Amino acid sequence: MERWDIRTELALGRERLERLEKSHVLVAGLGGVGAFAAEMLVRAGIGSLTIVDGDKVHASNRNRQLPALVSTEGKAKTEVMEQRLLDINPQLKLEVINAYMKDQPLIDLLERHKYDFVVDAIDTLAPKVYLLYYAHKFGLKVVSSMGAGGKFDPTQVQIADINDTHTCRLAYYIRKKLHKLGVREGITAVFSPEVVSKTTVRELEGEMNKKSTVGTISYMPATFGICCASVVIRHITGV
Repeated sequence: MERWDIRTELALGRERLERLEKSHVLVAGLGGVGAFAAEMLVRAGIGSLTIVDGDKVHASNRNRQLPALVSTEGKAKTEVMEQRLLDINPQLKLEVINAYMKDQPLIDLLERHKYDFVVDAIDTLAPKVYLLYYAHKFGLKVVSSMGAGGKFDPTQVQIADINDTHTCRLAYYIRKKLHKLGVREGITAVFSPEVVSKTTVRELEGEMNKKSTVGTISYMPATFGICCASVVIRHITGV
């Protein structure tokens, strides 16, 4: 039987593929960005993966989120992704955590393993900043997705140090909060400087960490997630 990863080996070579097989990555958040990042990592041959999310699939997720189908509505996103990822690579060492991470449990999560990389795909500000701060403090390599909502041009997506991000509202707030914590650089960010129209934004009332929601087109979160995965894969393999 033909090996499922033969095309990846042809692209990378055996030694680089083995680096991926020996690596452990944490993906925090399995929404529009994180689920695509997780799948691209597994399809590339990452050997160990920890996925974390406490949310369930909702009907409104179907326009952009990989686990969201009519048949999966109401199911935990971790459950859907667990089945999907193991169906891609049954030998994957997969740790599944169905919980919202914040405060001490988030610190414990970061200390649980010697991750080769952390993917931040959290979409609420406070836990996102908390994860980035402690990942940086612990010396972990981390890539963080900025805002994909309200944007339409995938060719404007960029990868840069968090300190070099610009023209992105979420990136601005994250930089501001990280600066107060003494962190100014050393975190890789995926962002787009494309200007978001005010017509795509709806303000929220009574939300602690999320003051607004933004309309999102199907392919932009996927683009951000794929870019996050590319940062991890290229770092581990040295491509």
